[in-house]
Amino acid sequence: MKITRISVWAVMLPLSKPYWLSGGRLKFEAIDSTFVRVDTDEGLSGWGEGCPWGHTYLPAHGPGLRAALELLAPALIGKDPRALDAINRLMDVTLPGHPYAKSPLDVACWDLLGKASSQPLWRFFGTDEPAPIAVNSSISTGTPDEMIADIRTASEKGYRTHSAKIGGSDFAADIERIEAISAALPKSEQVTFDVNRAWTPGVALQVLNAVKARDWIEQPCETLDQSAAVSAKVPQPIMLDECLHSFQDHLDAWRLGACQGVKVKPNRVGGLTKARQIRDFGLSVGWQMHIEDTGGSAFADTATLHLAASTPEANRLASWLCHAHLAEDPVPGQGGRNQNGLVHLNEQPGVGIDPDPALLGDPVAVYGGKQ
Repeated sequence: MKITRISVWAVMLPLSKPYWLSGGRLKFEAIDSTFVRVDTDEGLSGWGEGCPWGHTYLPAHGPGLRAALELLAPALIGKDPRALDAINRLMDVTLPGHPYAKSPLDVACWDLLGKASSQPLWRFFGTDEPAPIAVNSSISTGTPDEMIADIRTASEKGYRTHSAKIGGSDFAADIERIEAISAALPKSEQVTFDVNRAWTPGVALQVLNAVKARDWIEQPCETLDQSAAVSAKVPQPIMLDECLHSFQDHLDAWRLGACQGVKVKPNRVGGLTKARQIRDFGLSVGWQMHIEDTGGSAFADTATLHLAASTPEANRLASWLCHAHLAEDPVPGQGGRNQNGLVHLNEQPGVGIDPDPALLGDPVAVYGGKQ
């Protein structure tokens, strides 16, 4: 099997309502997604999606992803998409870094491997039966009353785990948010307080040593070293996210004792191949992990859920579904969807979603010849 053509679509995904994080300093109203289809000489096609969460959240953005594909896609023409490690080595030689741009190509090759083998991806990732995956709400920064109201709305949809966005220089406001949400949360539900790197270490120490809550605190500071310094001096478990871009970053976090858990996001680390390596490392050192993507439609969510569904229960935390925040659905009726707080994957081969090109519009680029 050889790759003959790679087609690229740019799809703007508006959010159903404006979204604030990092203490309200970052606002999002739409996200720029890129779909790729990898065609082969055997008539099979694989799909991938890469969707940074805007352009202020991470060093990644939609136009940058598509610019990188101008270099990456031609290099893959004529290669066997099922040789995942070789594909990833070739991409790393062709363009060092830029992992977010490689993710949709890697996912499309995994999709092809699954389709060629008539197997769902969760089976390749190490399980004989996919676990039901708990879903994680994402609660935008607001007043305590606004955030509690959003949590209650999420609870009505089956969510039992919530990610409450806090952070900023006003540590008194964050103490108020944490205490109010902790007091209002039912005993059957859990919350992670996600700072999205908005605190300086000093503010983090003031807040976390003042509150009664012992819930997860996610990405308290900008850097790994800052977060590690905080982790050593607070009673709450620390979850890291935005400062982890590579396997080396995860190894450094473990060496520093900087966290007890991590977010594993394929689009951030370069695709499912590298996300699986990080997941397996996390298992070996005893981390708990939220396995979810940075953004995108139900396609990006579902591709990542295959990895989550194959992760042992003791290490698997809930997964966020970006598509639940979208005003439009480019893959209607397909993929993993919230069913009263859980997602159940099936036996469909590959990712299990085949986007309709007619719903994506005209391709913005096509590399290679005819299928």
